[in-house]
Amino acid sequence: MVTEKADWGKTLPKGSGQGLAVHYSFVTYVATVVEVVVNDDGEVSIPRIDVAVDCGPQVNPERIRSQIEGECVMGASLAMTSEIPFKDGVTVQDNFDGYQVTRMDAAPKEIHVHLVPAKDFNQPLGGVGEPGMPPVAPAICNAIFNATGKRIRELPIRYQLES
Repeated sequence: MVTEKADWGKTLPKGSGQGLAVHYSFVTYVATVVEVVVNDDGEVSIPRIDVAVDCGPQVNPERIRSQIEGECVMGASLAMTSEIPFKDGVTVQDNFDGYQVTRMDAAPKEIHVHLVPAKDFNQPLGGVGEPGMPPVAPAICNAIFNATGKRIRELPIRYQLES
C-alpha cells in the first residue's frame, strides 16, 4: 500500500531519493516511504513521508493519523539532529535548550498516513503510540543512499553529508 501511495520508483531529480523501511510492534505493522532531497552542500530536506499502518480495528482513525504524523516528525528529528553526547561519563547538555530538535522549517513538508482497513473486528487492537517512529530513520537513510550513493551508518545524520 505505501509504495503505491508514495509512487515508489518514480523518476526523481538529481539529489533526490526514496527510502523504504518497515516495522512491527504492539500488534501493528508500519511501512514508511521517505522522500529526501540532498543539496550540493549536503543539506537534507524531507519533502514527503508516506506511512501505511495496519493496526487492526480502528476506533478513532483521525487520532491514529495524528499519532503517526507526530511520530514522523519526532523520528525525523532523532535521525537528523538529535544526539546526547557524553564527556567524562556526563551528558554535555544540562537542559533541553542544549538538545537540538527539528524545527518547523526542517520538518517533513507533507506526511500522508494510509490506514489499512480492518478485515476482522475480532482481532486485537494494535497500538499506535510507538510503532510509527522506528521505521523513519532507516527510511531516511535508505532515501539518502538512493539520492547520493552514500550509506549512513550512524545517527544523527547531520554533518555526515556536508562537502
